[in-house]
Amino acid sequence: MVIRQSFNEGWKVAPKQYLFAAIVAPAPQADMVLPHDAMGDLPRDPCSPNGSHSGYYPSAHVVYEKSIDVPLEWAQRAVLLEFEGVYRDAMVYLNGNLVGQHPSGYSRFTATLDPYLKHGEVNRIRVEARAHQDSRWYTGVGIYRNVWLVVSEPVHIPLDGVVITTPEIDESVATLAVAVTVRNDTRGTRVVRARTRVVAPDGSAVAERTAPVTVLPGDSAVVRLRHWIREPRIWDIESPSLYRLETTLTDPDGTVVDTDETSFGIRTIQVDPIRGFRLNGRTVKLRGGCVHHDNGPLGAAAIDRAEQRRAELLKAAGFNAVRSAHNGISRAFLDACDRIGLLVMDELTDVWTTGKSSYDTSLTFQDWWERDLEALVASGRNHPSLIMYSIGNEILEIGRPSAAVWGRRLAEKVRALDPTRPVTNAVNGLVSVIDAVVTAHDDSVPFDFNAVLSADSTSAVGSSERVTRLTEEAHAQVDVAGINYAEARYDLDAELFPDRIIVGTETFPGRLDRLWTLVEKHPQVIGDFAWTAWDHLGEVGTGRAYYEGDPLPPTGMASPYPWLTSQAGTIDINGVRRPISYWREVVWGLRTEPYIAVHRPQGHGRTLVRSRWAWDDVLSSWAWDVPLGSPVIIDVYADADEVELVLNGESLGITPVGVTAGDSSRAFIARFEARYAPGELVAVARRGGEEIARSSLHSLRGVPSLRARAEKERITATSSDLAYVHLELRDVAGTLSVEGSERVQVAVDGPGVLAGLSSAKPDDEEGFGSDVHQTFEGRLLAIIRPTGVGKIRVRAVSEAAGSVEVTVDAEAPHVDGSSEGMR
Repeated sequence: MVIRQSFNEGWKVAPKQYLFAAIVAPAPQADMVLPHDAMGDLPRDPCSPNGSHSGYYPSAHVVYEKSIDVPLEWAQRAVLLEFEGVYRDAMVYLNGNLVGQHPSGYSRFTATLDPYLKHGEVNRIRVEARAHQDSRWYTGVGIYRNVWLVVSEPVHIPLDGVVITTPEIDESVATLAVAVTVRNDTRGTRVVRARTRVVAPDGSAVAERTAPVTVLPGDSAVVRLRHWIREPRIWDIESPSLYRLETTLTDPDGTVVDTDETSFGIRTIQVDPIRGFRLNGRTVKLRGGCVHHDNGPLGAAAIDRAEQRRAELLKAAGFNAVRSAHNGISRAFLDACDRIGLLVMDELTDVWTTGKSSYDTSLTFQDWWERDLEALVASGRNHPSLIMYSIGNEILEIGRPSAAVWGRRLAEKVRALDPTRPVTNAVNGLVSVIDAVVTAHDDSVPFDFNAVLSADSTSAVGSSERVTRLTEEAHAQVDVAGINYAEARYDLDAELFPDRIIVGTETFPGRLDRLWTLVEKHPQVIGDFAWTAWDHLGEVGTGRAYYEGDPLPPTGMASPYPWLTSQAGTIDINGVRRPISYWREVVWGLRTEPYIAVHRPQGHGRTLVRSRWAWDDVLSSWAWDVPLGSPVIIDVYADADEVELVLNGESLGITPVGVTAGDSSRAFIARFEARYAPGELVAVARRGGEEIARSSLHSLRGVPSLRARAEKERITATSSDLAYVHLELRDVAGTLSVEGSERVQVAVDGPGVLAGLSSAKPDDEEGFGSDVHQTFEGRLLAIIRPTGVGKIRVRAVSEAAGSVEVTVDAEAPHVDGSSEGMR
C-alpha cells in the first residue's frame, strides 16, 4: 500500500546562517506548523530594497528543519516529499545531502529521499527558501503550501497518475474516460489488475471497470477504462455535484498494491464566437475577478480553511469566476472552487524571458518552463472548476519574434497535456508599445506617456493600429484572446476579427458599467475580470484614493511607507466587502436592494485624486462624528428608475438613477446633496413608480462597545482549519462605529493560537503577528488556528470599549487525513 500523509507538523524555522555565524551565535528556531509564511514574521522597512512591491518587507533567506523516523521496512519502498509550493529557489536536503531543487515559487515539485535515506534511524530534512527583488507583489517566503510524505510500493500509481475526462454527456448518460498510469520500479515485468469504481455525490457506487495491465521493469504503462454514468448529476455553478473515482491496483493473488482517490465533476465547456462561453450547453458570461495568492493577515500561507473561505466570500459577492494572478493557484483553492461552484482561469506566470524585476523567474524560465507547465496542468486537469489556462500576463516580449516562438510553444504544450480546455494569454497592448519605446528604443512610436495614465487613453492606445499589428500573432496562437485594459478593442475586433473570442483578463473595477455593456453586446466577449477581486499585500496603493494636500502622496503608482496593501480589491484583506463590491453587484443585475454609500463628510469640498483602480472615499454609514448640518454627498447604488432619500421621515428628494455628474461619471447611481443630522436615513428604489426595495442606515445610539462574532461556532481540530472572529465597535442596536478607533488586546485560551490579527487598514504599521491592534473603521479580525480538541476561548479587551469573549469548539475530525491510500 502507498502511504500519502500530511507532512505539515513538527517543523522548526529560523533565518539562514552561514557556517561561522551559526557556530558563534546560532539563531533561535521557532516551532512551526505548515503552511507557513516566514516573511510575515519580519519587520517592515521603508528602506527595503524590495520597496513598495513587497509592502516594504525585507529580503529573506530561511531554513525549515524536521526530523523523521524511517522504519526498516521502507528499505524496499520509494520515499519522496511532495511540495505544493515553496517560495522560492527551494533547496531540499536530507541528512545534509541535496535531494531537490526548484526555482519557481508557485509550482508543485517532489524531492526523492531514497539516495540518502538511513533506514531504521532518525533522518533530518532541511528546506531552504529565499526571496529578494524577484516579484512585483508581496510573495512571502518559505513553505507556504501543503507538504506530503509519499511512501510507495515498487509498483504504484504515480502522483497525479489518474486523469479523468468526460468526452460525451447528455441527460441520460455520461461517458467517463479514465487513464491510469502504473509505474513498475522492480527488476521484473509485473502484471497487475487496475480497478476503478465511480461513487456518486450521494455515496452510492454507480459504475465499476477492471482490466489487467502489464508493465515492463523500470517502465510505466497507461491503462484506459471507460465508464457510462446513467442519469448523471451535472457539475454546475449553482449545483457543484462532485463524484469520486476509487482506483485500486492488485496483484494476481488479490493483494492490494496501491489505491488512489480522485474527486471530479461531470460537465462540458465550449467556446465559440457565436454563443460565447458555454457551461453544460448554456451561455455563461464570466463575472470575474483577479486574485493574488496571499491570504492577507496570514501572509502567503495557503491554509485549507483560508482558501475555502476566500472562495466562498468571492462567490457570495457575485463573482462566478476568478483568475489566478499571476501564477498557478493552490490545490486547496481549486478544491474549494470545485465544492462551491466557482470557475477558475489558472495562469502560469508573469514573465517569460524578459524580466520585470531584478531576480525574477525570467532567469530560469528557459530551463524550467516545461516542468512548471506540466506541474500546473497535472495539478488542475481533474478539477471541474478549472475552465481555462493562461500562459502569461502582460508579457513584455509580445510583438517580437521571440514572443511568437514562446507563445506557440507554450500553447501547444498545454494542448498536448490537456486538450479539453481553452488556452489564453493576458496581453496588454499598451505594455507592448511602451516596452518597444523604452527597451527596444523604437522612436517611431510617438505618444505622450502622461496621457496614457487615464483609463480612456489606456484603452485607446490598446486599440491603436500599432497594437493591433503587434498583438495579432499572440492572439492567434491561443483559443481565447486575453485583453488587459483595452475594452475599446471589443467593438474594433468584432469588425477586424469577427471570429476572435475575447475575455477581458484585467480591467479597471470602476468601469464595470461600461465594460459589462460591451460584454453583453458582443457574444464573442465571454467575460470580464476586474483587477482585483480580493485585496492583496504589496503593490501598495495601486487602488488608493487621496485628497490633494494629504501628507505622503503616492509617487507614481506606489504609495510610500507605511502603506502595506494594494487597496485595489473590491473585498479587503479581511474578507469584508467594500462599497464598490455592492455597486458591481448592482451592475451585474444580482442586487435589488439599494446600497447607500456616503462620501466621508470630512472630505467634502476637497479634491479627491483616484488611481485608475480606485473608488470613491465612501462608506455605508450614517454614524459620523461631524457637526450638525455638515454638508455631505450621498450616493445610492440601485438597479431602478429612481431613488427617494428620506432623513428622519422627511424626503430629501427623488433622483433618477443613471449617470452621475462630474469626473466620477458612472451608471446605476443616484446622487444626493444633503446636510448631516443624526437619525435614520432611508433609500427607496422605484421602478415604474412602484417601490421595489429599500434600505436604511442609522446614526449611533449611545456609546459603542466591543462586540465579538465567530464566523463558525465549530471547527475541526486540525491545522488545516481556522476560526475567524470579528471584533467590532457597535452600539446597542448593532450600528457599526466607523470612526471609532480603539486599541484592542486579544488573548486565546484553550487548544488554539492566534494566527493573525488585522484591521485591514491599508497603511497599517502594526504587524499581523501582534496580539494588540488598533481598530480601523470599527473593525478587527482575529484568526485562530486550533492546536487540539476542546473549547477555544477568544477574549478581546479595550480600555474604552470594554471586553468581550467568544467560544469556538474545536472538534475531532471524522476522517483521519493521514490514512494509507488517500491522495
